[in-house]
Amino acid sequence: MSSLSRELVFLILQFLDEEKFKETVHKLEQESGFFFNMKYFEDEVHNGNWDDVEKYLSGFTKVDDNRYSMKIFFEIRKQKYLEALDKHDRAKAVEILVKDLKVFSTFNEELFKEITQLLTLENFRENEQLSKYGDTKSARSIMLVELKKLIEANPLFRDKLQFPNLKNSRLRTLINQSLNWQHQLCKNPRPNPDIKTLFVDHTCGQPNGARAPSPANNPLLGSLPKAGVFPPLGAHGPFQPTPAPVPTPLAGWMSNPPTVTHPAVSGGAIGLGSPSIPAAALKHPRTPPTNPSVDYPSGDSDHLSKRTRPIGISDEINLPVNVLPVSFTGHSHSHSHSQAFSTPEDLPKTVTRTLNQGSSPMSMDFHPVQQTLLLVGTNVGDIGLWEVGSRERLVLRNFKVWDLGACSMPLQAALVKDPGVSVNRVIWSPDGSLFGVAYSRHIVQIYSYHGGDEVRQHLEIDAHVGGVNDIAFSHPNKQLCVITCGDDKTIKVWDATNGAKQYIFEGHEAPVYSVCPHHKENIQFIFSTALDGKIKAWLYDNLGSRVDYEAPGRWCTTMAYSADGTRLFSCGTSKDGESFIVEWNESEGAVKRTYQGFRKRSLGVVQFDTTKNRFLAAGDDFSIKFWDMDNVQLLTSIDADGGLPASPRIRFNKDGCLLAVSTNDNGIKILATSDGIRLLRTFENLSYDASRTSENSKPTISPISAAAAAAATSAGLADRAASMVSIPGMNGDVRSLADVKPRITEESNDKSKVWKLTELSEPNQCRSLRLPENLRATKISRLIFTNSGNAILALASNAIHLLWKWQRTERNSSGKATASVAPQLWQPPSGIMMTNDVTDSNPEEAVPCFALSKNDSYVMSASGGKISLFNMMTFKTMATFMPPPPAATFLAFHPQDNNIIAIGMDDSSIQIYNVRVDEVW
Repeated sequence: MSSLSRELVFLILQFLDEEKFKETVHKLEQESGFFFNMKYFEDEVHNGNWDDVEKYLSGFTKVDDNRYSMKIFFEIRKQKYLEALDKHDRAKAVEILVKDLKVFSTFNEELFKEITQLLTLENFRENEQLSKYGDTKSARSIMLVELKKLIEANPLFRDKLQFPNLKNSRLRTLINQSLNWQHQLCKNPRPNPDIKTLFVDHTCGQPNGARAPSPANNPLLGSLPKAGVFPPLGAHGPFQPTPAPVPTPLAGWMSNPPTVTHPAVSGGAIGLGSPSIPAAALKHPRTPPTNPSVDYPSGDSDHLSKRTRPIGISDEINLPVNVLPVSFTGHSHSHSHSQAFSTPEDLPKTVTRTLNQGSSPMSMDFHPVQQTLLLVGTNVGDIGLWEVGSRERLVLRNFKVWDLGACSMPLQAALVKDPGVSVNRVIWSPDGSLFGVAYSRHIVQIYSYHGGDEVRQHLEIDAHVGGVNDIAFSHPNKQLCVITCGDDKTIKVWDATNGAKQYIFEGHEAPVYSVCPHHKENIQFIFSTALDGKIKAWLYDNLGSRVDYEAPGRWCTTMAYSADGTRLFSCGTSKDGESFIVEWNESEGAVKRTYQGFRKRSLGVVQFDTTKNRFLAAGDDFSIKFWDMDNVQLLTSIDADGGLPASPRIRFNKDGCLLAVSTNDNGIKILATSDGIRLLRTFENLSYDASRTSENSKPTISPISAAAAAAATSAGLADRAASMVSIPGMNGDVRSLADVKPRITEESNDKSKVWKLTELSEPNQCRSLRLPENLRATKISRLIFTNSGNAILALASNAIHLLWKWQRTERNSSGKATASVAPQLWQPPSGIMMTNDVTDSNPEEAVPCFALSKNDSYVMSASGGKISLFNMMTFKTMATFMPPPPAATFLAFHPQDNNIIAIGMDDSSIQIYNVRVDEVW
């Protein structure tokens, strides 16, 4: 058999194992003789299934192949014979002697006679060599240790004891690639081809009418080679990618035999007595070690589309949306996300507030802008809004149907029968101007928030028959919508302005437990999970589910993306209490890694959350557990000074500096990092100053308008346990409302009540610091702090950029800008400088300008000549474009997409430039 045919057998074995065709798997192992499954062999020996043991061995060796094989068969048949004697089943023992053991008489007649004489003894242990024979179980274990040594030493088993390291569902992946290739050859490729069969090559039929535009990349399954290519087979195919609930190595398939030789292995004469194994070997049998769960690298990179780069931007580019080189937290570049956690010590661990809600919190969510505002929903239907900085509860609303007459008769009847209602989910809209509440009875209520304690009724929707299990906000077609799911097995999309139903998605066969809206490029979609463990994905087109996966745990599962929208996670608990957090490989629909550290049997449904692009957290075993996203092992666990329920509810704020945790006594604890503590103290001080000025006045939080939020934030920011929406911009950057710090409304007629003005009149009230420089810059033309606050970027009149950075030191533990410690003038190891193109005219006469990307990775700059794009980490020039005249005098990045730049010209015109396509709009 050829090498490729042999590898195909391994792929089929993997597929059969994933599909739970256990008997067929072992039958193919035996018939092919390519892989000896030691785990299966061990189980059969321990169970005494001697016929199956010998049948399985026969696929790899025969009795007379060599001395190792002979001894293997002899030990097995001798054990079977002794067990029959031990049961006093002499008829069976005689049958084994004649049929199974007589074959060895030709090699050792004296041994066969000695074995035969055992029939005459009342107890075969009277034989000196068998005097130490114990019970059946221990005898099998002792024999198995010897058998494994013999198998490992047998040359016929060489290279057959270890299964190849394969990615999950490798056969499906190859079929997907074949289908993609076939689809590329179609004359009229359809955008969402439906696979009806694998028996013949795929072709798209002649379309009826004009062909619909195809997305460049399938958002559910990663980037694909061309428009309309197939998503992974699970999206439409007759069989779905169903990764095992726990993606551990296939049982016994990845066993690694020890590379050292076993001097105890004897290929010599067979004997009557028990295998001669040292006592230490009996206590610690030397079994081939098995690999722990293997973390496979993401296959996403294999599927990312290659775009043309008209202005010669580096080939580092490899993301569907981004055009510039990308670096993420945890990768080699330390500047990729300045706000990311640098050490586990930055996790919120210190209990700083304890709030008494009065009933048990079921769901919590921090405001996306005012990051100390906490929204809470409870088990009795109450809604609370807390300013955790001042410990003040601004709003408390008890459950009430706003318009009972407009409700359906089933809801009215249910409320009459049992008025008890619980909150299943609360969530803020991306701009914080609305929040939604999903109840355990039929309805969702949408409130509008106008700052301070002003909350108004906005919409009440009789959404589902039974409970509404989850709610989320999204922006399909640039319009804010509310997404709900419920016990009636449906997902519904509603207009957030008037409550009109826009879509209904049907296809789940069990109550839908959670929804997770997301988007890639311009394509919006929704993941949903149901109580039967199914994960489905939907586009806003009423054409049915695009994927169908199995969630680990196969019961209550929620999904969430990392803050930058590039990594997908799910957390689930099975009916038996087994909990899982996994990361998904979207392009293959398979589990990429499974995180370890949960209690063996969780005492409730585990909730989880993500923060920034670094950490995962879950409430389990009366504590909060943390993981690094890139490490499956538990990072740390804290109990928040005790008093937590078995599975506490948890929620991060957007900066990750605060963590809300539910308690046993109907309360909430607020845990904080050092930055979070400072943030809370700010509000505490403001509250104190205001109370001194007026007992009746209090700071009011400025209302957020949708228009203002749209200009300052990504459209889809709903960072939540089951729904995390964000827009990755250039370099993987996400500009979110979380970047805006809480602020207090400055009332024009009463500013003194909030802010105490201090007049600076003496030199000793200020600190000055001269920044070091050795480049002899004649004049600084432009100056800006970086967004991270740890550096200053300057543009000199000679077109050279200067970058000063503050380092983390004992005197400056935060690494932020300060006058107490001098920063260092920084250059990359290459020694190159960021120098703008200049015209032949005097650069002193030019109007310099620059703009910094929101994650501090890129700077766009001009000094009277061409516009230059620089990489801030390497100082390399990424591109130059738009030579004068006219010359650029002002530059600005688009707030949601760093690939779009506004350029003000010296002729009073404004150009909108798209870096992706090198075009002016």
